[in-house]
Amino acid sequence: MSDSHEFQSRLQQLDALLQEADEHADPAAGARLQQVASSLLELHRAAIERILEHISKAGEAGEKIIHACTRDEVVSGILVLHGLHPLNFEARVRAALEKVAPYTASHGGHVDLLSVSDDGVVTLRMEGSCHGCPSSRVTLQTSIEQEIYAAAPEATAIVVEGLVEEAAPQAPGGFVPLEMLAINGNAMHAAAVV
Repeated sequence: MSDSHEFQSRLQQLDALLQEADEHADPAAGARLQQVASSLLELHRAAIERILEHISKAGEAGEKIIHACTRDEVVSGILVLHGLHPLNFEARVRAALEKVAPYTASHGGHVDLLSVSDDGVVTLRMEGSCHGCPSSRVTLQTSIEQEIYAAAPEATAIVVEGLVEEAAPQAPGGFVPLEMLAINGNAMHAAAVV
């Protein structure tokens, strides 16, 4: 399991535990538990913010450390959680797309960021496809979404436009080879047009 998946899993587990405790506790105890969790998060945020201030005072060396921290998936996630990440939401989405660009290119694809909204919706356009790979759209979309959610967990939705799938080759005159129809599950309904 990668660090970002483990981090996301732990956040989800913590959220589930807090919800479960809130549901089973009397209202006063539930409110108190939420207050404890909120106080812990505020304490951690204050400490992390001061750590970042101390590091940034180290000049260029400090900038390199902060940059390394933003590239670490777990540290980056904590910085986002506390609102301390030096890159804004759009910049982190762009960085995720740059990270996945070699993979999408290897599958004959390309992704453009069209917009990011204030409510966390990321709109992308995917173009191209993997030659001979019938599941290329799903493969590319899933990989891209994973990278974006890892870099920008506050994304509420990812809307994907495009990705032109490669058309099945056809012989001149409209003849469709039987094996092409069988691949598509239409062999029983085959009618060759000459």
